[in-house]
Amino acid sequence: MDHITLLRPDEAVRLDSDQLGELYDQLGEAGAEDVVCRAMEELAARLTHAERLYRSEEQAEMRKNVRSLVGISEQIGMWSLARAAQNVINCIDAADRVALAATLARLLRIGEQSLSAVWDLQDLSI
Repeated sequence: MDHITLLRPDEAVRLDSDQLGELYDQLGEAGAEDVVCRAMEELAARLTHAERLYRSEEQAEMRKNVRSLVGISEQIGMWSLARAAQNVINCIDAADRVALAATLARLLRIGEQSLSAVWDLQDLSI
């Protein structure tokens, strides 16, 4: 057993451009950009906070924090992020510490990729 395989999980993250387009239609360009920018700031802050709460074993507070990620990510069409956040909530509810560690790591990866995807999309002018 001298061979060690390093796994580098990577998932394709897609943004729902229809959802973003709807936001732009409803709020106009300036309004939608404001909503998207504020959502991205909130997502980044809440992802960081979720990790901090996990490390300090504050699962009730972590559940509330991650629950808010679901709503924010759905608002701007980040369905993969919303599903990953819901999976974290399910692990907290089931008191499954091993699955929680894995799903939180996945949530953080998808969160980072999703935030990058939104920035890339904004660079292309929706």
